[in-house]
Amino acid sequence: MNAAKEILALNRFDATKASGFDAGLAERIARREATFGASSVLFYEQPIEMVRGEGVFLFDDAGRRYLDVYNNVPSVGHCHPHVVQAISRQAATLNIHTRYLNRTVEAYAGRLLGNFPAPLANLVMTCTGSESNDLALRIAERVTGARGFIVTRAAYHGNTAAVTDISPSSFKAQKLASHVRAVPAPDCNGAPGGDIAALFAAQVSAAIEDLRTSGPGFAGLIVDSIFSSDGIFADPAGFLQPAAAVVRAAGGLFIADEVQPGFGRTGAGLWGFARHGIVPDIVTMGKPMGNGFPMGGVVTRPDYLASFCQDTGYFNTFGGNPVAAAAGLAVLDVIEQEGLIQNAATVGSALKDGLIALKPAFQRIGDVRGAGLFIGLDFIDPQSGAPDTAFASHVINAMKQRGILIGAAGLYGHTLKIRPPLCFSMENAEFFLDTLRGILDAA
Repeated sequence: MNAAKEILALNRFDATKASGFDAGLAERIARREATFGASSVLFYEQPIEMVRGEGVFLFDDAGRRYLDVYNNVPSVGHCHPHVVQAISRQAATLNIHTRYLNRTVEAYAGRLLGNFPAPLANLVMTCTGSESNDLALRIAERVTGARGFIVTRAAYHGNTAAVTDISPSSFKAQKLASHVRAVPAPDCNGAPGGDIAALFAAQVSAAIEDLRTSGPGFAGLIVDSIFSSDGIFADPAGFLQPAAAVVRAAGGLFIADEVQPGFGRTGAGLWGFARHGIVPDIVTMGKPMGNGFPMGGVVTRPDYLASFCQDTGYFNTFGGNPVAAAAGLAVLDVIEQEGLIQNAATVGSALKDGLIALKPAFQRIGDVRGAGLFIGLDFIDPQSGAPDTAFASHVINAMKQRGILIGAAGLYGHTLKIRPPLCFSMENAEFFLDTLRGILDAA
């Protein structure tokens, strides 16, 4: 029986296996462990010291170059010159808290909101996706008068106390909080007749009824519309519509966590929820919003925000500071000017097709899923078809040895999570496919 994996365990360095490292690296790791204690997380069987980034590449302290197929934070590319210049210019001019008028902040708010459908017309800026999701929960509780939330079984939505409660993949041993229900990830392979839309809506409906009868009531369903931590479930486009209808009929709010699928990653517009033809009640954003500069945001209806603010004097000292706004504007510039949404669609489709083409030759490959430049590839035991977590870990570390950085996802950690910067090229995709083929050939 496969055991569920905590999100940070999927690719985590085990400090008890540091024997054999050179003295300098071993000393660095020991100092890191002593300084950061139990919260220290490093990646790979042998950790890397990174010193520089450029586009889709990272460079370690020895000058070795790695293709970054892991990181959605620098969404338009590591250290993109336009973003760096915008941050530097604004930091050299003015950076203040958020209680003054400022044209850069106002310009960003107007431009960002121009990319949302009505009635989503108010923006609250934060510093992180965790803050954004925390605020979204509070708004939903105030609007509905309930406190029960539904998430997927391996969801991750952040790390405040409230948001950890709705992030089952963060748990090592604890059970779900009494006001949270988890439903299975929307996997077509487990749906009768492949109708994942009907199955997912039915599972959400049952969870709503359970919340109502057990006391917390139902405040909302929060999903990352690419279901990244669950193992990446993108298709068929539109399958979230019945679930959204069930949520609204029950008086709850549909919250779209766009930290992972947002800002063009799916190749079908700026937002992941748009692929499903739905308009959420609340949208949350984070990491890629500033290409690595700390910023986040919540977009919602003016009446919902007004209701929340009747009882709560919300403010955020750094959320929406001018430097963050400058970074955000520059990111939107780059996405538009470099055609990165179309690039995600074109290169992502070719990469997905290339992965599917490997399946006949390698029985260890299970399902291949995704949209744009967010693809999941399952590794399975060839005899039983069961998730093969150990082989996924082997591939991740073998990739690193060959100059590619990648991570895992899914309830069992057997899904290769393919999520490069949006400037990923056909040449990069071919290198990735060739490298993976070589690792599979050698297995």
